[in-house]
Amino acid sequence: MHTIEELIENRPGAEGIQPASLQQAVAVNDFIYMSSGTSNAYMVLTDAGRVIINTGMGFESITHKRLFDAVCPGPTPYILLTQGHVDHVGGVKNFREPETRLLAQANNPACQRDDDRVRDLRQSQSYVWFSHVIDEAIKLAETNPEAFEQDIPRADILFEEHYRFSHGGVDFEIIATPGGETIDSCVIWLPQHRIAFTGNTFGPLFPHFPNLNTIRGDKYRYVEPYLEAVALVRALQPEVLVTGHFEPIVGAELIRQCFDRLHGAVEHVHRETLEGMNKGVDVWTLMEEIQLPPELAVGEGYGMVRWGVRTIWESYMGWFHLRSTTELYAEQPNTVYNELAELAGVDKVVERGEGLLGEGLAVQALHMAQVALAGDPDHRPALELCLDAHRQLLVRDGQNFWARGWLQAQISQLESQLAQVD
Repeated sequence: MHTIEELIENRPGAEGIQPASLQQAVAVNDFIYMSSGTSNAYMVLTDAGRVIINTGMGFESITHKRLFDAVCPGPTPYILLTQGHVDHVGGVKNFREPETRLLAQANNPACQRDDDRVRDLRQSQSYVWFSHVIDEAIKLAETNPEAFEQDIPRADILFEEHYRFSHGGVDFEIIATPGGETIDSCVIWLPQHRIAFTGNTFGPLFPHFPNLNTIRGDKYRYVEPYLEAVALVRALQPEVLVTGHFEPIVGAELIRQCFDRLHGAVEHVHRETLEGMNKGVDVWTLMEEIQLPPELAVGEGYGMVRWGVRTIWESYMGWFHLRSTTELYAEQPNTVYNELAELAGVDKVVERGEGLLGEGLAVQALHMAQVALAGDPDHRPALELCLDAHRQLLVRDGQNFWARGWLQAQISQLESQLAQVD
């Protein structure tokens, strides 16, 4: 039996998220099977066929379907979606049969339309973190173009708050939880067995601080709906929690402790941020100062407290921080970096940056490196300073999936630039 501390410290990190590649479906229990992927797909066996919960990316659904078919080839009367992101809905076409009913929360079509509007930009930015997934998809698309669902899969059944049905002796209750990753997030509850499928409602790592805004790009997620979702699922008193990634969490008391800790942590950050805002403390200071007390410690492998602080601040107040008139205009500070470097001298700027880095002030050193590189993009000591600053930040923040992915990408790019300078 796990403890909450073990789940926080020792659970597989988000770097373990890989495209579907298993050789056989994993039995969660005697009637639920899992096929892992960028988001896991699940199959619930009933006396009258199978119910599929999430279908993975389009190219992954070939694997998911093959593994599930080996256990139970159908029929597939229902496909249930816990949210509208492509790693949940992309494979619908491959699982859908003539009599299949696709069920989703009422906001699902709007969420999918939003994703479609910014598809090119989102795919481009996501490549920083998911290059292995996207490359695998491109490779497979060359030989299996039919594996990709380009059209928005339309649900046969849309519900607002609750939807209940029974099939083949299994009762299903689908409950809207718009405080999750998307406003169409929902939880699938099997009341007879006290099993809750939460998908990515609470993120891929549980219990970790939520990603109120993901840096790959997405809409803000709001604190109060998130807390309501935590309270709602906690009140179900599940004995098994099946998330979108990794193994299920088992034990009613452990699950309750996790939800208590998550609720307390997010509530604390929300409260402290609002108090600081009303005292006139700027967002950057709040990001630096607000920390979780030990009794509310949760993982930060996906979301981070300081990012949560900034998202909360801007959710209430928007992007203008009243710090400088320049915030209102398109010209950003880096437009004068080259002039600063010319005035101070690139070597002097780098020297000061190296001193800051020696003091452990990697972000300040990085600012100096960027000023120097604006003055001379091929200045080797400036590139080395920039590289060393990123490496120091990787040591400090590398436990977070998003921070690590970005920092590693920047390190690789800087190493290539240095090789070209050589």
